[in-house]
Amino acid sequence: MPRVKGGTVTRRRRKRVLKLAKGYYGSKRALFKTAKQQVMKSGQYAYRDRRQKKRDFRKLWITRINAAARMNDISYSKLMHGLKLAGIDVNRKMLSDIAINDEKGFAELAEKAKSATK
Repeated sequence: MPRVKGGTVTRRRRKRVLKLAKGYYGSKRALFKTAKQQVMKSGQYAYRDRRQKKRDFRKLWITRINAAARMNDISYSKLMHGLKLAGIDVNRKMLSDIAINDEKGFAELAEKAKSATK
């Protein structure tokens, strides 16, 4: 049986890795071994950060809501508790958007939350 050389398969695999490593700094984009290591690590970062992004946005929304709430003389936790007691079901993403774009509307929500907690 003749010997089978795997040059085309190896070249295809290396080209695929180097294509993924395009734009990396230094030898990480040019040398196969370092490029492969960095592509694998980059994949781990991408996987992790797809989940981290959701946490980061929630933190941002809470920070914005808290800032707007304190401008209306109420803390974030009391605002959220008051909204729940008042039966106002608004998620943090929308509440954050209201706080930025509609200050009067947010002030009304804050007043309803204050009156619900009393």
